[in-house]
Amino acid sequence: MTSSDAVLSEKPTAADNNDFSTGYRYYVLGLLLAIYTANYMDRMILGILLQPIKADLGASDTMMGLLTGLMFAVFYATMGMPIAYWADRGSRKTIITLALTIWSGMTVVCGLAANYWQLAVARMFVGVGEAGGSPPSHSIIADLFEMNKRSTALAIFALGVPLGLLFGFPLAGRIYEAWGWRMAFMSLGAPGLLLAVLAFFTLREPPRGMSEHVQQDDTGDTPAFLDVWAFMWSQKSLRHLIAGTTLAALVGYAGVNWLPSFLGLSHGMSTKQIGDSLALLIGIGGLIGTFGGGYFADYLGRKDVKWKSRVVGATILGIFPIGILVYMTDNTSIALGGILFTSIAGTVYLGPTFALVQSLVAVRMRAMGAAIMLFILNLFGMSIGPTMTGVLSDFYRPIYGDHSVRWALFTVGFVSLWAGFHFFRAAIYLKADLERVEEMNAEG
Repeated sequence: MTSSDAVLSEKPTAADNNDFSTGYRYYVLGLLLAIYTANYMDRMILGILLQPIKADLGASDTMMGLLTGLMFAVFYATMGMPIAYWADRGSRKTIITLALTIWSGMTVVCGLAANYWQLAVARMFVGVGEAGGSPPSHSIIADLFEMNKRSTALAIFALGVPLGLLFGFPLAGRIYEAWGWRMAFMSLGAPGLLLAVLAFFTLREPPRGMSEHVQQDDTGDTPAFLDVWAFMWSQKSLRHLIAGTTLAALVGYAGVNWLPSFLGLSHGMSTKQIGDSLALLIGIGGLIGTFGGGYFADYLGRKDVKWKSRVVGATILGIFPIGILVYMTDNTSIALGGILFTSIAGTVYLGPTFALVQSLVAVRMRAMGAAIMLFILNLFGMSIGPTMTGVLSDFYRPIYGDHSVRWALFTVGFVSLWAGFHFFRAAIYLKADLERVEEMNAEG
C-alpha cells in the first residue's frame, strides 16, 4: 500500500462498529440516494431536451442517439474499472465526493456548449464523473446491510433512477420553456456541488465486510481486475443476471431517452406536457417498481433464494404485451397509462440485481464487481439502446415519417423477452453460487 493510498484510506476497524448505529446507516443510505438522484437527473436531462437541442444544433436522430448513448456510455463504462479498483483499496468517500463534483460541474458546462461537438465533449466528461458514483456506493451499502436486507437497501438506493426522472423531467421542461435548454443544464447541475460538500463532511465508511462479520481493513490484498472478471464469469448465475440486466437496461434507456420524442411526434404533446406526464408516470412507476422489486426479492428470497431472480423475470415477461400496446395505440391516454405499467416492470430488476452482484462476489471484490456489471450494462445497454433507436428511426423515416420513432421503440421492445429468459436461468444456479462466496468470505 502506497503512502498516497494511506492518506486516501480511512481504514475503519472493528472498534468503529459502534459508530454505525441504525440511524446513521439509514442516513448514509439517504445521502447516497440523494447523490444518485442528482446523478440520474444530470444523466437523463438530455432526453427531455432532445428535440430542441437537435433543432438548435442542426443534428440528426443518429447524432442525438450517439450523444445520449454511445458517447456517454463508453466513458461512463470504461472509467468505472480503474475507479472501482481504487474503491476496493482506498477511500470510497473521497471517490464519491470527487466524482459528484466532476459530473455536476460538467453538467453546468453542457449549458455553455456552442455546438454539437462541444456538447458531446462535455457529456463525455459527465460520464467520466458519474463512473465514480455507483460502484463505491454499492460497496458501502453492502457493508452496512446484511444479505437478507440488502435487496431492499439497494432498491432504496436505486430509487435515485425514478426520483431523478420525477424531479428532472418537469424541472428541465419548465426551465427550457422559460429560459431555454442551456439554462436547464446549468440549473440541474448546480445542486450536486452542494451535495458534494455535505458528503465530504458527513459521510463515514463502514469497515469492509462489516455486514458479514468478516471485517477486512485496507492493508489486505485487493484482487486484480482479471481475477475478479474470471471469478464473476465462473459464477453461472452472475453471467445470466448481468445478461438479463443489460438487456433490460437496453430497452429502458431506449425508452427514457426517446419517449419524449415519441410523445411529441406521434401524439402532438408539448415539451411541458411531456415533461410533466413522464415525470409522474416514469417517476411514480419507477418508485413502485424499484422498491417493490427489492422488497419482494428479499421477502420471497427468505423462503427460496431463487425468487430473488425469478421475481424480476416474471415481471418483465408479464408486462411485455402492455409495452407493445404503448407504441401501437393512437390513443394518448392509453399510451400514457401503459407507460406507467412498463415503468413499474422496467425498474424491478434494479434492487435485486445490484444486491445479488454484491452477494455473489467476495468482500474485497465488491466495488470492482459492481463496476464490471455496470461496464457491461452501460457499454451494451446504455450505449446500444438509445443509439439503436436513433438509427432505426432514421431507417424507418422514409416509410413512416414522423412516426419513425414509434416503430423504432416498438422494435427495440422485443429485447425484453430475451432479458426475462436470463433472469429465470440465473435462478437455477443461484443457491450454489451464493454458498461458494460464503465459504470464501469465511476463509478471509
